[in-house]
Formats: sequence, C-alpha cells, structure tokens
Amino acid sequence: MSLFRTKNLDTMVAAAQKPGGLKKVLGPLDLVLMGIGAIVGTGIFVLTGTGAVTAGPALTLSFIIAALACGFAALCYAEFASSVPVAGSIYTYSYFTLGEIVAWMIGWDLLLEYGLATSTVAVGWSGYFQSLLKGIGVVLPEALRAAPGAQPGVNTLFNLPAFLIMMVLTWMLSLGVRESARVNNIMVLIKTGVVILFIVVGVNYVKPENWQPFMPFGFGSVMSAAALVFFAFIGFDAVTSAAEEVKNPARDLPIGIIGSLAVCTVLYVIVASIMTGIVPFMNFKGVDHPVSLALQYAGQDWVAGFVDLAAILGMSTVMLVMAYGQTRILFAMSRDGLLPAKLSEVHPKYGTPYFATWMVGIVFGLIAAVVPLDVLAELVNIGTLAAFSLVSVAVIILRKKRPDLPRAFRCPGVPVIPGLAIIFCLALMSFLSWHTWVAFIVWLLLGLVVYFAYARKRSLLNNPQP
Repeated sequence: MSLFRTKNLDTMVAAAQKPGGLKKVLGPLDLVLMGIGAIVGTGIFVLTGTGAVTAGPALTLSFIIAALACGFAALCYAEFASSVPVAGSIYTYSYFTLGEIVAWMIGWDLLLEYGLATSTVAVGWSGYFQSLLKGIGVVLPEALRAAPGAQPGVNTLFNLPAFLIMMVLTWMLSLGVRESARVNNIMVLIKTGVVILFIVVGVNYVKPENWQPFMPFGFGSVMSAAALVFFAFIGFDAVTSAAEEVKNPARDLPIGIIGSLAVCTVLYVIVASIMTGIVPFMNFKGVDHPVSLALQYAGQDWVAGFVDLAAILGMSTVMLVMAYGQTRILFAMSRDGLLPAKLSEVHPKYGTPYFATWMVGIVFGLIAAVVPLDVLAELVNIGTLAAFSLVSVAVIILRKKRPDLPRAFRCPGVPVIPGLAIIFCLALMSFLSWHTWVAFIVWLLLGLVVYFAYARKRSLLNNPQP
C-alpha cells in the first residue's frame, strides 16, 4: 500500500499490446503535423499581441526563452517516448519511475491542463468565427455569443459556436485516430502555408526603427512575456499520448516531438520579429488579432483575410490534438484502475476510447460555453510547466534505476539538460500570478482527496489481473 509503489515496465508494455486495444496507424509525418497542429494556434494568432505589449520588440527573446524551456523538456520526453510505447505521456512515465501518488497527481494535473486548454481555445475560436460570420452579414443572437458575464453590458448566456465546434471535433475523434489525423494534417498544412505567406508579404513592410528600444521594460518584462507566451508552445507533449497508436514508436515519437517544436519555434520568432517591425509595439494593446493588424498596417487586407481563416483552422487543430491527448490520459489512468473502467473501453469498430472521448467533449464544451476563462487560462501554463519539470526529474531517476533499459533515443547531457529544463520551468512558474498558484494548489488538493477516497484502493496494483 506504499504511496510510491511503481508499476513494472514489462507489464505495462504487455498490457498495451493486448488484442482489442488502440490501433497502430500513425507515422512520423503524422506525429510532426500533430505536434504543429497542437502548437500553432492561439499562441501565434492571439497571444503575440499581448506579449508584444509586455516585452516590446524583445518578444522574440521571450519566445526563445520559452522554447528553450520546452526544448530541454522535449529531449527528456523523447527519451521516455522512445523507450516506453505506452499511452498516458508523463503520467505513465511517472508511474514506473516516481511512484503511484506522483503519477496520479501529474495525471490529475494534465486532465485540467488539457481540458482548460481545449475550452480556452474554443472560446478564442468562437470569437474569430463570429468575426468571419459578421463579415458576410450573419450575426448570432446576443444570448448565444458568449458565456455569462464575458462581455460587460451585454446579456450573454451561452457561447454556442464554442460548444458546437467542440461537438464536431469530438465526433471526429470518436470515429478513429487515422481519420482525425488526416483532417488535422490538411488543416495544419493550410495554416502553416498562411503563416509562411504572412512572412513573405510582411517582411517587405518592416521598419527597423520600430525595434528600438529593443527591451523597453527591462529583462523582467521579457521573462513575464515568456511565462505568458509559453502557452504558445503547449501541445508537443500531447504527441507522446499517441504512443500506443504509432507504428514505430521508438523511432517516430522523438521525430514528432523534436521536429514539431523546432518548426514552431522558427515560425514564432520570425513572425514576432516581423509583427513588431511593422507595428509599433504599444499599438497591439487590447488587440486580439495581432497578425491581421500587422497586415492591415501594411495595407495588405487581402492577406489579413487569409490569416483570419488560418486562425480558425489553427485553433481547430489545437482543440483536436489537446482533446485527443486528454482522452488518452484518461484511458491510461482508467486501465490502471485509478478511474472508472468505462473510460478505458475501446469501441470495437472505431478502435477509440469512445465513452471517454464524448465525456471530455461534452464536459469541456459546456465549460467553454458558460465559463469566461481569461483568468483560468494561466492554469494551463502552470500545469504544463509542472509536468515538464517532473518528466525532467524522472529521466535522471530512470538513468540511475534502469541503466539497462533499451533507449532508441537518449537525452544528451544527463543530468545537465534535464537540470536546465527544471530551472527554466521553475523560473517561468515564478512569474505567474499568485491567484494562479492558489487555484493550482486547490486543484491538486482536490486530486489528493479523490486519490485517497477512490483511486488508491481500486488501483490494479492492489487488485492484479490475471
């Protein structure tokens, strides 16, 4: 009954390979595009404006700092993913290295992180979609435009577009991972093409004097902006949730993790440089479409329309991949006995955790529809930073405990690289607001209650299956 009891790795892999489980249909390109699909969305199309106001032209440096934190953690994720082809991401890795209580808490943390990320992006998607509808003369009834209290002075009751997009994406996910991956790949290629179009067009309108002063508010503002735009990189870790559905996980998962992060980092830095070079950074204050604004400044309204379309597609793929990741974590926790067995049932035709998929879609679709999430969005960042810190700790421990474990990919420079990941993540966490820390701690305390009241005694480590 030890709180730190661990699972046997061979047993975990054997359970994942049982007949009737998830289908192995994904390749390396699918994983890279899945990672890009999860990353390129709200961060580049919305948060770049807020980040520019916070850090000025040094926003590019903020993106690099956030990318370094993610990059160090990504190398740690890649080692685990290549060695442990089991669904569940850091929850699964923690279970056989750090123990059950740690695995439960990080799984509980990830459920909130992925769920709120999905809901938050759904609200952003709704704003862009309603703007697109307004452009063709369609205006939704006031009550169905946003959550209650989301728009001061407006009697809003329910964010209908946010709920409907969650239902459409949930339906797609429930039909199978191969079908969802195909749709994701198409949308990712389109939105990446539009981002490249912005770069090609926008670079001609850059005024270098707009980059001066480069760091108007000091290095502290650069770190604050890095803690904010860190949200823009969330998603590459969702690739590891696909471990059981990858044809060759030892080779393909590291490619998906590192490849998607590298592509997105380059795009973010270039886009931030061009944006702040076209528009004086304080002009982004209160703007929720900064990329479009930059093109409007440049007199390229025709490209701005494409950017709005890319933003809608971009946010759709973020929701798709984050919801996918959450269902696979629920699946893994349920299969281990820590959550009800219904959540790990696989549909005989579609090969997906059907009930878990629809439960996630409906619950977080309703949250997106009725709860303003501007304050809670920071919880996504703090939860992710905590997960990245933990996977870095786990790599160091696993090197000591299981030096014999076959590793198709080895994180270089252990323990230095994992140590740097921990330092960068903790530094970014320190720049988040106090109410975010309070809410995060309350959520973790609730998780402890659920663990001791339900999960601990139902764990398969208490009740081994034949």
